[in-house]
Amino acid sequence: MSIKSVIEWTESTWNPLTGCTKISPGCKNCYAERMSKRLHAMGQPNYSNGFTLTIHEQCLDLPLTWKKPQMIFVNSMSDLFHEDVPIEFIQKVFYVIQEAYWHTFQVLTKRSERLVELSNSLNWPDNLWMGVSVESQRFIYRIEHLQRTKSILKFLSLEPLLGPLSNLPLNGIDWVIVGGESGPGARPIEENWVVGIRDQCINSNVPFFFKQWGGTRKKKRGRLLQGQIWDMLPV
Repeated sequence: MSIKSVIEWTESTWNPLTGCTKISPGCKNCYAERMSKRLHAMGQPNYSNGFTLTIHEQCLDLPLTWKKPQMIFVNSMSDLFHEDVPIEFIQKVFYVIQEAYWHTFQVLTKRSERLVELSNSLNWPDNLWMGVSVESQRFIYRIEHLQRTKSILKFLSLEPLLGPLSNLPLNGIDWVIVGGESGPGARPIEENWVVGIRDQCINSNVPFFFKQWGGTRKKKRGRLLQGQIWDMLPV
């Protein structure tokens, strides 16, 4: 049985890897770290190490047992391209993705340097969407790294958005997600930041998905959305 996700832009999660380390300001209030501590306290076996990076070989074949086609977010509780994850394990994950061809898999990383470094050593399945996280103008280079990979479908997660983003390099980008930070200590997001990104997406004909304001503000979609996610993306 797959694990249903509350993340608006996916359907299920698969975590053959858990735990991570912080590398940029977007990591400050990491939801995965908070969740890992809760699951550790509850005695969940896969989180016996808390938020310490841990590989779960026994979870590799799980998507092959899920017969209903679905959108699967890979490693919602970690980063597949973490520097301490052996390339051999990353290759195994990519192999399972290829074998489970009836699903669509989404991989997201902040470690774009390693992503582009390993790109030529990976067999890129057609059912894999590759994305990078960008929280501020300082990390725009992650998009350029993503553009250099062999992934067929490329997406951006501009979340938690911590400032305005201008001159986004959207060539070859298939989808953009924007969202404010949620949870304890959430940092504010400005409407003009979101509108600015939306307008860039419209001008480049790139699907735009506004996830949330975050913090204590209620979700506000409607006029900020350029269509609905499932109607706009290639399958």
